[in-house]
Amino acid sequence: MADGETDETTLSFRPVFGPDGLIPAIVTDPASGNVLMFAYMNEKALAETIASGFAHFWSRSRAKLWKKGDESGNLLKVVELRTDCDQDVIWIAAEVQGDGVACHTGARSCFYRRVVQATGNGTPVLEFADLPTPTTPA
Repeated sequence: MADGETDETTLSFRPVFGPDGLIPAIVTDPASGNVLMFAYMNEKALAETIASGFAHFWSRSRAKLWKKGDESGNLLKVVELRTDCDQDVIWIAAEVQGDGVACHTGARSCFYRRVVQATGNGTPVLEFADLPTPTTPA
């Protein structure tokens, strides 16, 4: 680093991958800001994303690199790629191509359920819930 430069002020992109070689990546819709999905990237996935302009991830369950939407046609076209202050998380703003759905279930977002308190202070349960629009508070 240059004199006086810190991790928080550097302009050098030096992503910090975990001990498993992965970095978390959150994907949002650039128009609404809604979270579409969360996945992990390894160095190759991040490099492919930057080079191609389409999101690539590392599938932990299949142990392989995958280009999101390669099979479904619902590609994630990167509009902007950011990292956090200590460069250990990636944030991708992406337009969903194809049918416009980011989740393998066919939902617009992988976050289509919310956690709510069950009546009588029981165990929390899930309920289906549409994502808020920019004009509708969460």
